[in-house]
Parts: sequence; structure tokens; C-alpha cells
Amino acid sequence: MQHRIVVLGAGYTGAVAAGRLARRLHRADVTITLVNPEPDFVERVRLHQLAVGQELKPRPFGEIFAGTGVTLKLARVTGVDVDRRTVTVTPAGTAPAGGAEVLEYDTLVYALGSTWNDGGVPGAAAHAHEVSSRPGALRLRERLAALGAGRPVVVVGGGLTGLEAATEIAEARPDLRVTLATPRVLGDWLSGKGRTHLRKVTDKLGITVHEHTTVTAVTADGVTTAGGATLPSDATVWTTGFAVHPLARATTLHTTDHGQITVDTSMRSHSHPDVYAIGDAAHALGPGGKPLRMSCASGVPMAWQAADAIAARLTGTKVPSITIRYFQQCVSLGRSEGLIQFVTADDRARDSALTGRLAARYKELICKGAAWGVAHPTVGLPTRRRRLAPRPAPAARTGAARAEASA
Repeated sequence: MQHRIVVLGAGYTGAVAAGRLARRLHRADVTITLVNPEPDFVERVRLHQLAVGQELKPRPFGEIFAGTGVTLKLARVTGVDVDRRTVTVTPAGTAPAGGAEVLEYDTLVYALGSTWNDGGVPGAAAHAHEVSSRPGALRLRERLAALGAGRPVVVVGGGLTGLEAATEIAEARPDLRVTLATPRVLGDWLSGKGRTHLRKVTDKLGITVHEHTTVTAVTADGVTTAGGATLPSDATVWTTGFAVHPLARATTLHTTDHGQITVDTSMRSHSHPDVYAIGDAAHALGPGGKPLRMSCASGVPMAWQAADAIAARLTGTKVPSITIRYFQQCVSLGRSEGLIQFVTADDRARDSALTGRLAARYKELICKGAAWGVAHPTVGLPTRRRRLAPRPAPAARTGAARAEASA
């Protein structure tokens, strides 16, 4: 019987993991099913560009995985039972309860990622826009297109997503009044050179920056701050953080308080050894024992590690061990400006940074490289697919059996 691998989610991490597994394992021995609700790959790191009217290159999964042996199932994941090793899905485009199908697996790769997090702030879910999904970016695009000259736009959150959204909007629509509200000092995690350049760009683009400003409520025409001030806004963009898909917390998987699946260095679940979690869905530790941050820079190496570990364990070879580390943080500041902040292995800013047009080109290459890696998932890997090692008779799915298997 073929070993059934099911990959949930086809963002950067899920798509890369599926393609890498297809290259590592012999098709006669495994089936690889990739579950995703959309038929083409979404370049999440470019959604702020989509929001201001730029068109993104379509990347259909049918073309990406043609001839690889990966089967794409267009469906939404509605349930996971890690004790029975099943996944419940609903075909994309149907009602949540319609046409449910149960998929059985031997190995599960959980890569459902994250979405925006409104933080429970009153009015945020009802009135704010997000750029963490394609539908969200398209809704913001429609809203911005409807705004006339001089209308106010407020971006809430001063992290990487907030900086990219605010600068992209300000550059594409210089006729709008763009405000950035951040609870901290602008770019306080950057080096001195990085902070100076960031301030230079926001000033040049005419962005009004409110530092030490926490937004406590959102309405249809503005935001309220903790200090009691009201900032007018015809389009509020919420970028204060991410929340993981809630499905993992509804299972018996061991998760953090935030719902991330805890994993070892091979991205294997601590509680269920036949489950691997990658990307934003996983709580993995990097250098210094610090959790890896939610980012493409973390997710893609996690996908490599998980795929290689799964292949090694199935074929009876040595499980590779790498330490996922950081080298840089890449920030686009519109199309003509950028900031590359070089960092330590555990993601702390170094003194050196690359700025200006060269940094913009550098960031563009990084984005293209990430998309290319998804679109060509099997290029550059060894062509020899390994056969699976003989498997022992299946044991009962008890807690003791899981503990023994994970030892």
C-alpha cells in the first residue's frame, strides 16, 4: 500500500514542501495530496502591491505541479482528527457543510498559515481592511480606487507589513493623506542607519507618522487612540499582527496559547509524530532558543527541513539537521525605495543596512526568488528518488504508542 502524504495549505511553505517531497520519494511508494482552496499560488509578500492596483503574475498550480506526481485538491479544510489520521475537506466554492469529504493520511504536513489579527479591537473586524489575503487586498484596492484626492487613509501597525502598505499606498496615490499609527518608535528594531532611511522615505512620501499611538477603536470614518484622539480615515488598513488558523487548537495536537503547533527541529509535532507543521502554523525554535517569527524567511527553510526529514524517515536514511537562522530583513518602501536590514542569526539588527534603489532591487530579487522556488519546486534537487524502507505492522493509536514513536 502506498504511503499517503497530505499537505494542508499551498502558500510558500506548503507548496515548497509538496514539491520537495515529490522529488525525494518514489512515486510507486507514495501519494502526495496538496489541499488548497485556490487554484493558483498567491504571492503574499506582494499583496500590498495588489492593493494599490498593480497586477501580479498568475501562477496556476496545475502548471506548477504538472508531471510531479502531486495531486491538487481544490478544497477548504474544515476538520482535522490527528488521532484517527483523517482530514475533512469541503470542495472550494461550496457551502461550508456541502460536499464534505474525508481524506486519510499516514503523514500530515500542516501548513495552513495565518491571517490578520484584529486583536479584538472594537470595530476593527467590521471597518478595517487587511492585506494578508488576496480577497482582502482586492477589497482594499476597490476602496482606494473609490477615494478622491485629499481623502485620509490610516495604516495601523508599524511592523514590516504596515511599513510596506503605508509606503506603497503613499507612492501610488500621492493625492491621498496617508497616516501611519504605531505603538512604538518608528522602526525601533532597526539599526540607526535603517531608522534614518525609513524616516527619510516616510517624510518624502508625505506620510504622517504617529508614534507611541495605540488604536483602541475603529469606525467607518476614523480610528480612536488610547489617548482619546480621533484620526479621520476613509480606509483603515490593519497590520498589527497575524493569527494562525484555529483548526490546530481544536485537535489533540500540542499547541501554544496562540494556537501554533509545537515542533522539534525537524518540524515534527511534539505530540503526534506523524504530523509535521511548517510556516506560521508552527512554533519552532531558532538560534538562542527564540521562536522563529512568522515570515517567508522562516517558512521556506522550515518546509525544506520538514520535507527532507519526512523523506529520510520513510526511506530509512539519516535525518538531516540544520539550524534555521536569519541573515536580513527585507522591506520594500514603494517601488523605488527599499531597506535591507542585516541581522544576527537570532534576528537582531546589525549596524549595517542597505538602502535606496539598490535595496529596492535587492528586495525585488528576493521576492522573485521565493516565487520561483514555488513555481519550480523540483529544480535543483537530486533526480534520484529513494524507495521507502519496509514498515513495521501498524500499532494501535494510543498515547503510549505516539510517545514511543516520537522517542
